[in-house]
Amino acid sequence: MQKRKGKALIWLRNDLRTQDHTGFYKATQRHETVVAYYSFDPKHYKSTPWGFKKTEGFRAQFLIESVSDLQEQLKQLNISLIVGQENPAEGIAKWCDTLEITDLYYQEEWTKEEVDREKEVLALAPKLTLHTYQDQFLFHPEDIPMDIENLPEVFTLFRKKCEKYSKVRPCLSPLSAMEGSNLLKERFDLPSLADLGLEEITPHPHSAFPFKGGSCAAKLRLDHYFWDTEKLSFYKQTRNGLVGIDYSSKFSAWLANGALSAREIYWEIREYEAQMQKNQSTYWLIFELIWRDYFKFIALKHKDKIFHLGGILEKDYHWKTNPNTVQKWMEGSTGEPFVNANMIELKKTGWMSNRGRQNVASYFAKDLLLDWRIGAAYFEAMLIDYDVHSNYGNWMYVSGVGNDPRDRKFNVRMQAERYDENGKFQRMWNQESLFE
Repeated sequence: MQKRKGKALIWLRNDLRTQDHTGFYKATQRHETVVAYYSFDPKHYKSTPWGFKKTEGFRAQFLIESVSDLQEQLKQLNISLIVGQENPAEGIAKWCDTLEITDLYYQEEWTKEEVDREKEVLALAPKLTLHTYQDQFLFHPEDIPMDIENLPEVFTLFRKKCEKYSKVRPCLSPLSAMEGSNLLKERFDLPSLADLGLEEITPHPHSAFPFKGGSCAAKLRLDHYFWDTEKLSFYKQTRNGLVGIDYSSKFSAWLANGALSAREIYWEIREYEAQMQKNQSTYWLIFELIWRDYFKFIALKHKDKIFHLGGILEKDYHWKTNPNTVQKWMEGSTGEPFVNANMIELKKTGWMSNRGRQNVASYFAKDLLLDWRIGAAYFEAMLIDYDVHSNYGNWMYVSGVGNDPRDRKFNVRMQAERYDENGKFQRMWNQESLFE
């Protein structure tokens, strides 16, 4: 392909990788000069009305590691990653002017805060040629067998149609290094947690997620879970576990900030099935990737309703907001040991199992009758693998204002007896509170 004149800037948000990345792939083919930009947006580190930051330490540390890893990978490709700590609209406008950028590439977003930032960027840099792409999905939006406005409100209908009529696109070819001197002379240091106004974190010896951020760590995890241990073959049986690093894949954190793409995982599963074994477990990991897609499409269909108190069902429930009750839930000092253990694990590690998340969310909304959006905001702050669509989609689902046609309520004591039969998980984390 003949490269044309003009310089490209790739605005990175939740797509922190070089492989299977449409923006990098197309920009490096089209332009002789390509730079990337990421900002630790100050808005993401401000305090919320409930006493915690919008992004807290464990999630922020994983993000810093992810950006650092990406910076090194881009350096090998002769592409500079500009790292800022300002409103990205101002940063992009400044660098586009300084570097005489002509083309801006960025991944499409559709939730309010992200769309608002896009509007600010485009207002301050109106003369750029824009290139957008949709890399967050397993099934590309152009490939699903339905219009977004007709998306089914029940997951099973969506899944069956996509499995029957849709194909997952192949991953893009690996990038080649840019020719010439594409690296900026300026050095771009990454912020520390203190620079972001956050307290230092301490890794916990019992953490079920002791992993680093970045694509390199993601590939190591994938190799471990698939090829080194063949844990993928047992995923369906172990996915409801509570203790240890291998009861589930743990890919969600790298998926959330885009250090790993859903397509990469999907095609690695298919390779595993061809070489090792195809069974219910290998299918079930694909099943979970489709669930992740579904919540993205639900957000694409319903837009800001996923943040409304009544959810996408517009239910008129009476919700409480008692700060003391909320605080006890966050600290893990409720009357339910299973809830407490999960909340203490989250506070100490930034991680919680899927089984734990369902139970503590159900307890928050269905037992304490608290405004579910407060719980969702706390998960946003704390979870290393926070993803806006999955987080709010799951909270709506569990709270009875989303895509669960049965509006179930979890019996946390029965759940504890079933999934923590010998009480190991509860003992491990509840004793932590004794030493505070």
